[in-house]
Amino acid sequence: MNTATARYAGQLRTEATHVASGNVIQTDAPTDNHGRGEAFSPTDLVSTALGSCMMTIMGIVAERHQWDLVDSTFAVVKHMSAELPRRIAQVDLLISLPAALAPADRAVLERAALICPVALSLHPDIKQNVAFEYV
Repeated sequence: MNTATARYAGQLRTEATHVASGNVIQTDAPTDNHGRGEAFSPTDLVSTALGSCMMTIMGIVAERHQWDLVDSTFAVVKHMSAELPRRIAQVDLLISLPAALAPADRAVLERAALICPVALSLHPDIKQNVAFEYV
């Protein structure tokens, strides 16, 4: 079974549908690459997927240990290469987690995040700068 299907909607936009749920994601080319930047670009989705994957893996670990990560957040900054071919050169992530977590628990979560499937799937030339803060 397909994971997703997509169609080109014109004007540098796509609409992708998650087959199992029917959820739709629209993409738009970024303003620096002929688009209007009115939706996630495909490279935005890749960068955001890295943070989402890390949060999901930490959530799995947290549930196992009954740690509450609800309302934890992340912010992502994507850096494109200056040279051709155009590609993601670096992703900066700041993951904000509850200050109440014990230092040993923090270490477990951070290790789990750094080996999420997306992190391990990205090309090694893509620099992944991941920082954790406890608020």
